[in-house]
Amino acid sequence: MAQFDVHRNTNSATRGRTPYVLDVQAEVMSVLPTRLVCPIRPRTDLPYDPVARVHLPVIIDGGEFVVFVSELTGVPASILAPPVFSLRDYRQEIVAAVDLLVTGF
Repeated sequence: MAQFDVHRNTNSATRGRTPYVLDVQAEVMSVLPTRLVCPIRPRTDLPYDPVARVHLPVIIDGGEFVVFVSELTGVPASILAPPVFSLRDYRQEIVAAVDLLVTGF
């Protein structure tokens, strides 16, 4: 597992609305049994209006999605499926969104 890897959602109860999760945890913390992830939802099926700078539009396999950085959560690393995509190219925006949530800046 690597930071900014996208994984298919393995939770059958939420996978319909949230097909992917984004791993945002730094690799230096890979000794932990948990990973910090953000849900990724299709742009056409959002539960509420996105907020600039914390809900990031991304393209995955040609599809339009939104990363909900505002819904960071910890999950057991063991439930993450193998990575299917990387959002490393969005690193700056993702880190800025996490920073905004934590510091307000």
